[in-house]
Amino acid sequence: MSNKMATREAYGKKLAMLGETTDIIVMDADLSGSTKTGEFAKKFPGRFINTGIAEGNMMSTAAGIATTGKTVFASSFAMFAAGRAFEQIRNSICYPKLNVKIGATHAGISVGEDGATHQSIEDIALMRSVPNMVVLSPVDQYETYAVLDAAVKYDGPVYIRLARLPIENIYDENYTFEIGKSHTLADGNDVTIIATGIMVGAALQAVNMLKEQGINARLINMASIKPIDKDAIIKAAKETKAIVTVEEHSIIGGLGSAVCEVLCECEPVKVKRIGVEDRFGQSGKPELLFEEYGLTAENIVKQTKILLNK
Repeated sequence: MSNKMATREAYGKKLAMLGETTDIIVMDADLSGSTKTGEFAKKFPGRFINTGIAEGNMMSTAAGIATTGKTVFASSFAMFAAGRAFEQIRNSICYPKLNVKIGATHAGISVGEDGATHQSIEDIALMRSVPNMVVLSPVDQYETYAVLDAAVKYDGPVYIRLARLPIENIYDENYTFEIGKSHTLADGNDVTIIATGIMVGAALQAVNMLKEQGINARLINMASIKPIDKDAIIKAAKETKAIVTVEEHSIIGGLGSAVCEVLCECEPVKVKRIGVEDRFGQSGKPELLFEEYGLTAENIVKQTKILLNK
């Protein structure tokens, strides 16, 4: 597939589709133009609530509505959804395990010119630390559709991490997704690359570049960060020489940390975590920021080769 769509846009389109077949409630914190929930609002105004710029309020209200048996999607930028509303998510949504799905858009440094204040690189760490929370990070349009299908069916809180930047589709309309399961995009026995979200595309490029250099890399798309696919990680550790993780998030507490937790307890192996290395983002075009923070196919190749030569 060659067409591009941001996962935030796919989120908005899928919510409008789900509105036709379910009685979901959609909420937004005065950002519906950016989170793309506006399409749902136009089609189902009676089931859309704009709470204003008050994410804590929105999460508490979503929790209240969920106690009536409704499934609620609460939408905002990842920085404000996970950060500003953390207490309400923890105490009002996750503690009673309510059916609230959080659509967190504009995650990572690919937010671009908005800069460090809006570039959430800590949200996975925050959300996966909370009991009862499921954390999902789709790569493209069709995985976003499939993730939302799974989230609607799941009974309990779900955090869905979405990006601003339009990206190439990896999957098509036939793709299916299961919470707690990964998807292997390429097989190999030299090294395993585990990526999540929009970094899966760069990882796929890296796999092809490594193949040209005689290195066969396995590529796992880990869209389900919590629960994580332990079996796939352990299998990769047993069958390949090393593991590289790639994420548009801090290497502290994110995908890399989650993978290392599994490996330390079950199958120790050499690991390199590629992500934002304990620093804030900054304002700039996404492509330049990816270069600055090493989130490119070229750096994945470089770090993989260094790891294998250790």
